[in-house]
Amino acid sequence: MRKILILLLFVSQVFWAQTAFEQGNKFYEKENYEAAISSYESVVNSGKQSAELYFNLGNSYYKLHKVAPAIYNYEKALLLSPNDTEIKTNLEFARKMTIDDIKVIPKVGFNKLIQDFTAKYYYDTWAWIAVAFAFLFLLFFVGYYFSHSTALKRVFFFGMFLWLIGIGLSTASGFYEKGRMDNERPAIVFAETASVKSEPKSTATDAFVLHEGTKVYILESIANWKKVELTDETTGWIEDSAIKEIKN
Repeated sequence: MRKILILLLFVSQVFWAQTAFEQGNKFYEKENYEAAISSYESVVNSGKQSAELYFNLGNSYYKLHKVAPAIYNYEKALLLSPNDTEIKTNLEFARKMTIDDIKVIPKVGFNKLIQDFTAKYYYDTWAWIAVAFAFLFLLFFVGYYFSHSTALKRVFFFGMFLWLIGIGLSTASGFYEKGRMDNERPAIVFAETASVKSEPKSTATDAFVLHEGTKVYILESIANWKKVELTDETTGWIEDSAIKEIKN
């Protein structure tokens, strides 16, 4: 009986979340963006998440010219669907609304080559690529085992060798990309203006000022302060109330 009640509760929550999401879509179509946000946020607060949900939420905030929450939700959507071109396009439009013009210092050397290669796909995509290579390896192994022709055996053996390299490369790329993403702590500045200090205390001198919507990367935390780094490798300390972590 208890299991049935739990199942019914779960089904009702899913149904309610879907209903609230669809209601949010209707509000959005009617250009009632505040109501749409309220509906979408209620779904998020219930513990449900999807790329489409965060994307629609980002669109609603964008329509109201709320830069920080728009960028934040587009970034959340991109985490769940990293290869979605529509999310990337809308995120770029939202970034153009920000005040800060932070330059990106390009990485150089061997590490850049590795990161450029592994970043082509999300880590779970690399996992599926490894599975595909493993399946091809198995097919070529079967072909090699049952083939009676020396020439065919050589072809199958060479193919097995190539697919084995593919398995190793895609697996290593997946682990590298997973580790890189786990170690990154991106956040969005939500305060309209935020003074970034040279030290983690309010009496420290201002290193620079950031504005809402700017993306930072958290390096460490001390009390209610976060040490952040920008894409131009500038660092400083900002109060944690001024930013919101994307992966939380």
